[in-house]
Amino acid sequence: MTPPPGNCSPNDNRVCKLTKSLYGLKQASRQWFQKLTSCLITYDFSQSKSDSSLFIKFSSNNILILCVYVDDIILAGNNIQEIEAIKAHLDAPFTIKDLGQLKYILGIEIARNKQGITLCQRKNALDLLIDSGDPLPDPSIYRRLVGRLLYLTITRPDLSYSIQTLSQFMSNPTSTHLTAAHRVLRYIKSTPGKGLFYSANSPLQLTGFCDEDWARCKETRRSINGFAIFLGDSLVSWKAKKQPTISRSSTEAEYREVSSISCEVQWLIYLLHDIERTKHIQLDCHFVREKIQEGLIKLIHIAAIHQTVDIVTKPLNPNLFQHFINKLSMTNIHAPLTGV
Repeated sequence: MTPPPGNCSPNDNRVCKLTKSLYGLKQASRQWFQKLTSCLITYDFSQSKSDSSLFIKFSSNNILILCVYVDDIILAGNNIQEIEAIKAHLDAPFTIKDLGQLKYILGIEIARNKQGITLCQRKNALDLLIDSGDPLPDPSIYRRLVGRLLYLTITRPDLSYSIQTLSQFMSNPTSTHLTAAHRVLRYIKSTPGKGLFYSANSPLQLTGFCDEDWARCKETRRSINGFAIFLGDSLVSWKAKKQPTISRSSTEAEYREVSSISCEVQWLIYLLHDIERTKHIQLDCHFVREKIQEGLIKLIHIAAIHQTVDIVTKPLNPNLFQHFINKLSMTNIHAPLTGV
């Protein structure tokens, strides 16, 4: 670092030696996060192995969760004294600013009451509608639109299938694809405030659904697998993915997602209960079989009308689509009150 003017003579070749990282330098963010991590570990936090920005502390009946994004920190726990204590612990080395209860972060709006917590991205949805503009021949317009739509799926699983389909044509989109994207925008315009609701009184029972849309893609004939995991009535995890290879049977595609709990294909259930029927079984199938025998997992057949994960794996008629949205515990806190 070059010394400031007047600190030494012009012919002096001395430089400054940093004793701590300065904001704006290339290594500053890394050094800051290392210091924060060390500070949290000394306070008995454990760093998550799957997400290095997540820290968890267990003590007797208390749990404290801390999540870091750049220089923003989210704290959650079941003991207010523990939360106040960690804020005081962090304030000494970092001089933090307490913004109160979490209401808005990264475009996600958080609302809470005694019934539970709602997450939605209404502002992002409205901004997206304002910025859509007129269709242009430049494909970057389509790519930016789909990219912004993808971010909405953080709190909008009802958009997952349509946006996942649109994202498959990023390299060479046509006017037909742009028209389909505008149709998604019209749906968002009618429901900009819809988001996920997490009930405060939901039972602590883990339920999972998995399904695969066998060879529906007419271009590649590859299947789309999906799963949805519920804690009680609250959706906590979901995913839909097109398989990298072509499946010649629905069972072949299903047992790739065998760690899920409920599935539509009855053959997979028979397979897991009597695994010796075939030699082509991966290690995870044996693991699931052991859990079935121990009674920790129960596999049941799900009729199509109850297969909630269909909303992220295949197109649905409007009535069934709305039925599954209701099962996902999605709500719109910005909707006008009715019956008043």
